[in-house]
Amino acid sequence: MSSILTLPQARRIALEAQGLARVRPINGVTTREMGRTLARLQLLQIDSVNVLSRSHYLPLFARLGSYDGTLLDRFSGKSPRRLVEYWAHEASFVLPELFPYLVAVQRRRWASASSLPVDVKESLAHRILNLLESSRPLTAGQVQDQLGHEEERSTEQWGWNWSSVKRVLEDLFQHGLISSAGRTAQFERRYALTRKVMPDPSLAGREVPPAEAYLFLTERSAAALGIGTTRCLADYFRIPVKAAAFAIQTLVQRGTLVPVSVEHWKQPAYRYAGSVLPRAAAGRALLSPFDSLVFERQRLHSLFDFHYRIEIYTPAEKRKYGYYVLPFLLRDRMVARVDLKADRVQGRLMVRGAYAEDCAPADTAVELAEELVLMAGWLGLDHVVVQPRGGLAQPLATALAREYGWELNRETARLSRRLTTPESGVPRLGANTSAITS
Repeated sequence: MSSILTLPQARRIALEAQGLARVRPINGVTTREMGRTLARLQLLQIDSVNVLSRSHYLPLFARLGSYDGTLLDRFSGKSPRRLVEYWAHEASFVLPELFPYLVAVQRRRWASASSLPVDVKESLAHRILNLLESSRPLTAGQVQDQLGHEEERSTEQWGWNWSSVKRVLEDLFQHGLISSAGRTAQFERRYALTRKVMPDPSLAGREVPPAEAYLFLTERSAAALGIGTTRCLADYFRIPVKAAAFAIQTLVQRGTLVPVSVEHWKQPAYRYAGSVLPRAAAGRALLSPFDSLVFERQRLHSLFDFHYRIEIYTPAEKRKYGYYVLPFLLRDRMVARVDLKADRVQGRLMVRGAYAEDCAPADTAVELAEELVLMAGWLGLDHVVVQPRGGLAQPLATALAREYGWELNRETARLSRRLTTPESGVPRLGANTSAITS
């Protein structure tokens, strides 16, 4: 008979597994701490949207606070790499040891080379591999230039209107023959042979049976999530639900997973045997739309009663909350959501909308103000701008004024006084830090 967990208990298990249950370090972030956090998460999802920050930087900030982003660049772009790029939940940086297991089961076919004539595909693949054997890492454009391959692209195709070279590169990437040695400033992959990228070249050619891969990945997802349904455990690395269900049976027999019931959950759940149930959750974080805690939207709703959809691809006039909306976690609840943008030219963190949830406690605005000041400092921005959209906007602007010593200049609607370091320990942002309502 499975044990019964309350919903708050399940939440705390999940937050602890994801490294979000505890107060973040205040004395600077070391590479060791980064490594421990990455070992918890297993992956960082990649996305090209840079309206606030590239998505793979945000999960570490949520768990560690201010850290040097160039360290993460070094982890994924310099030898010996501690992260490599491949398909996981989506395009992701993953721990190198996961690579052979992911290659064994991931099948992403969109915009692939399958539509090309076989002779064209094989010829390009052969030429690309020969080129990368003797060259430095190259972008798709550089590969095409060096091969001297020219073609007329369709002007009618919507979406991924890639050249044949780019499609073959992605096909070789999918099959694990080539990898990304890093990204350019424009976020283009720099392709190289996989054995040249891996810290252990043997990982590049290791063949893993699919059944073994599904078992390994299901166990890793359970460790990262702490607790979840079959659907949750399958979704973390995007493996088939049936394969995850079969792996779960084996892991239960081994004692790696423990069947549990969670109040209000209709589906059976499984708790990772090594998971920890803390007495309380004390964390606080702004979560990327691509953070691993919020990957699976049904799980997010079941755990936190928080309905969340990203609206990047929704027309502006139809958006409910905004373009790049981050859930705000406070202790063990999702208490608010904010639409954020980094205005790097003006040095401003723009709060384009702020919305409180029904469960939001009285200190939500104060805690969110402190988190935004911390984020602005990490991003190198001098001002926090709160636009009057959403019910939390005015309390947030008031909290910024009250907690950080700013005074409202009614003529300019600018909270203009310099920020000094408060007793709470939030670092000073800069000489001209301010919060603005507009």
